[in-house]
Formats: sequence, structure tokens, C-alpha cells
Amino acid sequence: METWDEITLTGLRVFGRHGVYEEERRVGQYFLVDLTLFVDTRTAAASDAVADTVHYGEVAERVAALVAGDPVDLLETLVARIADDLLTVELVQGVRVTVHKPDAPIPVPFADVSVSIVRTRGAS
Repeated sequence: METWDEITLTGLRVFGRHGVYEEERRVGQYFLVDLTLFVDTRTAAASDAVADTVHYGEVAERVAALVAGDPVDLLETLVARIADDLLTVELVQGVRVTVHKPDAPIPVPFADVSVSIVRTRGAS
């Protein structure tokens, strides 16, 4: 990947109903999302105008709508859905997305489970 600047949003907390088990879909749980957008911030830095960058508040709302939206079985599917959506934002050249599922139904003590991916524009 080329060298890009980064805009990072950490710990976006959204209620969703994702999971393989019926109980996860019925009861739901909170998911935490961390994401990094790879962008070129030089124009925004020079103009000091939000129109010349990626508005992270709008990104947060977009991602929250995806997590709160149609349920999927796998975190892998949810993470890919988020990444694919963010790559449609004009200035975003790449993304790193992590979705945490701290209340996953795992029968042994654990602190967190997550899935992370990195995707770039134009890569298959």
C-alpha cells in the first residue's frame, strides 16, 4: 500500500444482533468497532476545511447504522461489510476495521474476541 495519512476512530459502541446462535439474534449485544481510514490529509490541512477531509462523525454514524442493521452470522461478514462501505467514501484509499465482540458466547473466561481486516481501494 502507498503511504497514507490516517484518521482513526476507536471504541465505537453499537448494539447489534449478530451471531450464529438464535439467542444472540434474539437478545443482541454490544459490539465495539475500531477503524482507521487511510487518506491524504494535505488538502484539508492546507484549507482547514472539513469539506476537504473525511468527516469522522459521519463515518461513525455510517458504521453504527451497519452494525445496528441487518444481522449476519459471522464477524468476518460484518467487518467486510463495513470495509466495503467505507471504501465508497471518495477520499478513503484504504481501511483497517476491527470489530470486537466482548460478550461472545464462549464457555471459558476471555477478555475479548475480534476480527480485523485491511482493505484498499481497487484491491480484490
